[in-house]
Amino acid sequence: MAARLFQSILLEIKNKIPFILGIVDGAGNIISCTELRFIGENVEAAEEFFSAGVDEGEYGGYTFRKLDGYENGAEYAVFAGQSGENAAIACNITAVAIGNSKSLYDEKHDKATFVKKIILDNILPGDIYIKSREMQFQNDAKRVVYLIHMNQKQDVAVVEMLQKLFPDRQRDFAVTINETDVVLVKELRSSDSKEIAKHGKQIDAALTEANMEHVVGIGSVAGQLKDIARSFKEAQVTVEIGRVFDEEITVMSYENLGIGRLIYQLPTTLCEMFLSEVFKKGSVESLDEETLFIIQKFFENNLNVSETSRKLFVHRNTLVYRLEKIKKLTGLDLREFDNAIVLKVALMVKQYLRSRENLN
Repeated sequence: MAARLFQSILLEIKNKIPFILGIVDGAGNIISCTELRFIGENVEAAEEFFSAGVDEGEYGGYTFRKLDGYENGAEYAVFAGQSGENAAIACNITAVAIGNSKSLYDEKHDKATFVKKIILDNILPGDIYIKSREMQFQNDAKRVVYLIHMNQKQDVAVVEMLQKLFPDRQRDFAVTINETDVVLVKELRSSDSKEIAKHGKQIDAALTEANMEHVVGIGSVAGQLKDIARSFKEAQVTVEIGRVFDEEITVMSYENLGIGRLIYQLPTTLCEMFLSEVFKKGSVESLDEETLFIIQKFFENNLNVSETSRKLFVHRNTLVYRLEKIKKLTGLDLREFDNAIVLKVALMVKQYLRSRENLN
């Protein structure tokens, strides 16, 4: 972080001073400079400056100003490539600019780290309230967690994209969970489901445009800061359920999972018992891909034979024949609502069990 922060400030200063300005580490190595070609070289006079234990001074024709407050006791100093009053003023002004930028960076970074600790349950509930007051977090603001799961390792690119979409760094936080999962904790103006869905679509559209394969899971609204951990877990469940039951859908909300959530929470032994009660042995396996596709379209068209046949571009009698064949195989007549419900649930249960087998 340090070198990148230093360099961004020096590049802004470059055209405003007539001499070289840069940053050296404790060993005298130039890590940032207004003249990029000097980065990596060594300033011998810096060793004498650091050894003197002073905050500023002129050594070997250079002017130095020490920078404080870096992790692990790391030492840095601003240097000017000449001595004199102007060089000293430039070093002091640069040191102040770097100090202010570092404070802003640390404040933002600390808040993001704090949010991540809450999400991952790495902080005691009682400490959340205390820490939130210290960091001037609004504890009772409405927030929701968006979990972006990537099929490939692209966490850095996703974080940068989210920060561009939602630039308010004091209210919205994009944090990396691992190489494929990134979380956006978004503060809301209200609990309106339309607003929540709108942000989900924004994320989805940006990822799609960037050709990033993804799934976005949305947790429920958290009314307290501590509740974002719950919203995160819900978003995780949403992604997992979406990958089992609706692979083609890229944005899913925990509050709209329907029967998939119920099945996902059932023990596998109970699911297996249900399937054995519903189907004759081997009857489910006898349903080929084409038959399963017809069943899916029949469900999508609300069990309407005429509408389904029209959508499938087949004669109505052909579809009726197919439905009769399914009835003989499974013992369930899909034209009857109760039977259709049983088969719909059974197929989802079968799909869930298959996904568990693949995990094992």
